[in-house]
Amino acid sequence: MLNTALQPDTSITATEWFPTSLSLSNFDAAVSSQGTSLLTSLVVALGAVVVCLALAAPAAYGLAQFGLRGGRSIVFTTLITQMVPGIVVANALYSAYAELGLVNSYLGLILADASLGLPFSIVLLRAFMVSIPGEVVEAALVDGANRFTAFVRIVLPMSRNALITAGLFTFLFAWSDFMFALTLNTTDDVKPVTLGIYQFVGAHVSDWGAVMATAVLSAVPAAVLLVLAQKYIAAGISGGSVK
Repeated sequence: MLNTALQPDTSITATEWFPTSLSLSNFDAAVSSQGTSLLTSLVVALGAVVVCLALAAPAAYGLAQFGLRGGRSIVFTTLITQMVPGIVVANALYSAYAELGLVNSYLGLILADASLGLPFSIVLLRAFMVSIPGEVVEAALVDGANRFTAFVRIVLPMSRNALITAGLFTFLFAWSDFMFALTLNTTDDVKPVTLGIYQFVGAHVSDWGAVMATAVLSAVPAAVLLVLAQKYIAAGISGGSVK
């Protein structure tokens, strides 16, 4: 992909194994045509992370620490929701979005993409928060903190690795989303990079250099985040396995 992006005016079938004449012209074309889509994807993905964690963290804490009746069934049902085909959810959302005026909006796409990572985040955070000693929260309550203050100042800092892991996967889910982007948008007002590449291929199917350059640029944020957060991911995934 990178090889094709660095070679100007070349067919994908005639690409050499290594670039012989390096050129950034394809990246210039990609930025000029898809720069707005990349920015849109960044805004939507970050917004989805904020919404997802704001809902998943208190939900996971309630399931982990409050001993709710039917808590295990709730967790199991949460996992089952991830088995529902995306196109079914997208079609159902479109009808609701049309009535609420959320079609072709940043908020609508952020909420839809947040739902992609919400079940995974709840299950992951709950597994971690179950291991938090109840005595720690009780000590904060004795010192005068209320439930919300103890949750914000004690539980969330202790769950940092799990929060980073859940946020990263939510970002990746939202960044790579194509189904919601295609279904919930009928104009180019809100066009993430996945939809941009799809339309770009259709409009410039012979210009594979620019298409591949766009794909490279879209892969960079995810790759950088994975490298920077890999130690937190390992700690966050394994943290809930030991009580």
